[in-house]
Amino acid sequence: MIEKTKDFKSVGLSKEILDNLKFLGYLEMTPIQEKGLPFILSNRDFIGQANTGSGKTAAFALGILNKLDVTNQNPQALVLVPTRELAKQVTNEIRRLARFTSNIKVLTISGGSEERHDVKSLKQGAHIIVGTSGRITKLLQTGALILSAVKVLVLDEADRLLEVGSLAEIKHIASFTPKKRQTMLFSATFPNGIKSLSSSLMEEDAAQVTIDSQHRNTTTKQLFFKVEGEKNDVLLRLLGHYRPESALIFCNTREICNKVAALLRSNKMDALQLHSDFEQQERTLILIKFENKSCRFLVATDLASRGLDVKDVGAVINYDLPNDPELYVHRIGRTGRAGQEGLALSLYINKEFEILKLIGEYLTVDCLTMEINQLEKFKPVILRPSMSTIYISGGRKDNIRPGDILGALTKDAGLKGDEVGKINILEVNSYAAIVNDKVEHAIERLSAGKIKGKKFKVGKA
Repeated sequence: MIEKTKDFKSVGLSKEILDNLKFLGYLEMTPIQEKGLPFILSNRDFIGQANTGSGKTAAFALGILNKLDVTNQNPQALVLVPTRELAKQVTNEIRRLARFTSNIKVLTISGGSEERHDVKSLKQGAHIIVGTSGRITKLLQTGALILSAVKVLVLDEADRLLEVGSLAEIKHIASFTPKKRQTMLFSATFPNGIKSLSSSLMEEDAAQVTIDSQHRNTTTKQLFFKVEGEKNDVLLRLLGHYRPESALIFCNTREICNKVAALLRSNKMDALQLHSDFEQQERTLILIKFENKSCRFLVATDLASRGLDVKDVGAVINYDLPNDPELYVHRIGRTGRAGQEGLALSLYINKEFEILKLIGEYLTVDCLTMEINQLEKFKPVILRPSMSTIYISGGRKDNIRPGDILGALTKDAGLKGDEVGKINILEVNSYAAIVNDKVEHAIERLSAGKIKGKKFKVGKA
């Protein structure tokens, strides 16, 4: 469990940042923030070993924001991440933390969008760049991206960075930044490649902080169910018994993902699948729907789910157990975030009992196994989401902000604030979650009206 510790005021952040942290409900530091921020804010090179959900993004983002010169439109910080999804999530978190500091521009640069859009955005200026190594390298080679003013280089999820890229590529990108910079590296694990990476990019006196709390002190209830017959029957029984508000269901292959999602839909349970067969635009919309609660169940492979940072997943279900205990910990880290109680349910067959033992040894706890007949038998139950997603054919290129859409929905369409969920603004489109019984009304009113003086197409996503 992430323990509550010191107040953010103790580390010397600016008043604007402190006011925003209070507004966001970030009242006390998590361990990685408490132990790391003093080093980060004193410009020391920093190595943080911490898992997903530990608060590491806020730790490095606050360090960047505290030293930013908003009058300089050149990139002053570069954050390298392993996936497009994580790039977007880190960007959104930095924007949230910067909302009380005016005119800060954060730009996402990753594959899946046209390169010319990145070039155009860079010409307009950006203070912070968050991106993947492949697209960053391309823009450096063409001269569209200049990193000569960078003060901070962050390598986030560095172990995954080395899985999708190479040590040479990361070092090549770093060579475009000034030698006198602050370098921060965050990683859940520390394979040999990480040691080579840190020694080649950092000063010898780099500070190092290790937070191991999520491995062994978790608020997530973990149950393991032995499967004697069909896994599908067990899965339906678990969902019918626990009825989670949302669940992330992990499968080891794309084929199994497709079959499990189809099974849920055939039983009147709202489900989408996510794996590498999907184009980036489809993956983005699927993640938006799951995050904004208009999709209740997401069936995914590990590769597709990297960077998925939904704050309050009701349950993680391992339809297939992973062979690696560390991967198991990474999966269940999506539930029980920041001290909230989570639920992890795992299915296993006889030949996977050795994996169960490995997981128990890694967690230093006994895995609690249960027989499925300890649960009530599955009865047909409709598990639908409470919201649906609408799209609006305007985005950042039209200077649309979440407040513009919220205003149109509440003032013009007459919706109450609690009838509107999360709003996502992309480059050319925007998405908003609306309670189910108000969706058609919202679409009709927005289609007839204007947002920021312009008419846009509106429909169900």
